[in-house]
This record gives sequence, structure tokens and C-alpha cells, in this order.
Amino acid sequence: QVQLVESGGGLVQPGGSLRLSCAASGFTFGNFAMMWYRQNPGKARESVAVISPDGDRVKYGDAVTGRFTISRDNAKNTVYLQMNNLRPEDTSIYVCARQNLGTYGLASPYEYRGQGTQVTVSS
Repeated sequence: QVQLVESGGGLVQPGGSLRLSCAASGFTFGNFAMMWYRQNPGKARESVAVISPDGDRVKYGDAVTGRFTISRDNAKNTVYLQMNNLRPEDTSIYVCARQNLGTYGLASPYEYRGQGTQVTVSS
């Protein structure tokens, strides 16, 4: 059974940092690209970052380029999102997802997703 469990969200002041984690289980983690996206109620999903199965390729959404870093540890079956210089507009639910086998990209489809973790940026 595929499971993706996010953690690390919370309340942070503008300019602050957070590190999100997504623990995966139930599949061969190193075979799949992983992504983070964010979504607010009533708004479209926004792809934040994607990382290739072996971690050698990454892509970022325009809104987070230069501030966020995606990484993964295949030995720990975990993908991370380091978020620096956070802004109020980064407030959202951040969701980790497993892309379909053989796909990689910000717009690539995903098969499984976690429940999400809330990130709130406010003073």
C-alpha cells in the first residue's frame, strides 16, 4: 500500500524558513520522480518542485525558484522541500506526490499523493 506522509509545516514569519519532509512507503522509492505542489481552497494546484528518481535533475515553479530546494534521500525513502525567504503568498497546503512511472516534470501526472501539510507565512 502506497503511503506518503508529509511533516514540517507550521507558522513562520515572512523571511523565515521551513523544511518539509515526505516519508514514503509501499513502493520502490528510487524508481519514481517525486514532486511537491501546493493548493489553497478554491484555487488551482500549483506545482512547486519535482525531482528525478535518482535526484540528479530538479525543476522549480517560477514563484519559488531561488528560494526553495527539493532533495531526496533514497536510503530513507524521503523527499524534502527546504523553503527559505518565505513570503505571505507562500501560505498554502503543501502536498507530496509520486509521479507516474517513467515520467518527470512539473506538469507530469501523479498517481499518489499525501494528505498535505499546512504552511502559513504571517507576522
